Amino acid sequence: MTPQGFAVFAAVLRAGSGLAITQDKQYLLETRLAPLLRREKLISLDALAERIRAAPQSPLVREIVEAMTTNESFFFRDDKPFNHVRTTAMPALAASRAAGNRLRFWSAAASTGQEAYSLAMLLNEMRLSIGPRDVEILGTDISREALTRAREGVYSQFEIQRGLSMQYLVRYFRKDGTQWRVTDALRSMVSFREWNLLADLRPLGQFDIVFCRNVLIYFDPPTKVRALEAIAKQMAPDGLLYLGGAETVLGLTNRLVPAGKEHGVYKLAA
Repeated sequence: MTPQGFAVFAAVLRAGSGLAITQDKQYLLETRLAPLLRREKLISLDALAERIRAAPQSPLVREIVEAMTTNESFFFRDDKPFNHVRTTAMPALAASRAAGNRLRFWSAAASTGQEAYSLAMLLNEMRLSIGPRDVEILGTDISREALTRAREGVYSQFEIQRGLSMQYLVRYFRKDGTQWRVTDALRSMVSFREWNLLADLRPLGQFDIVFCRNVLIYFDPPTKVRALEAIAKQMAPDGLLYLGGAETVLGLTNRLVPAGKEHGVYKLAA
């Protein structure tokens, strides 16, 4: 692929998802866009880049972004954030909110839904301790294909085995042929919307807890700053942001600071 062709894809991905791709990741373009080339009967990535350059509003642009977006997810991924919600965040929120106040949670890169449903299971288990209050869990992602799967709530045996305990499997899933389906009661706790983290986030409203984990690692520093500062504006004054284990706000924004000793948990700066 020529440098000019690579530049087209790099610009499309940055504008469409914030993904910063470098020349050493060209093999990802070759691997993930190969099915698109075959379908469109194009002989090379340069030919695809030329088509995009000639028609920048083509539906192919979205397909390229979807193909290149990583949708890796599994239930209760890294236990620590969920344990922190259970032992620290939720007791504090329950104590500071009137019984009738709704609590809002945001899975900001929901992918196929495992993170959002993990939060729903966790919160359902805490019903007695959090009292008679409404809980809203919103999952957003830019991938329509991933969100379709998230809304269906149907997972393979392999996906189920990744992080889900037998106790939760029995309580919150039903066998559906060779797959497992989230119960209607659990699915009713979660909603999913197509949304780009780099778009205007204000219509989503304010959140008490935000999970935006393993997303920033794909952004360059300016895009990380833009995303973090936009998320901070949607957080409640005493809200919390959970990032992935390899992510931080340090050196990127002064709007967020560590929330205690737990790694990867941040609050709004005073």
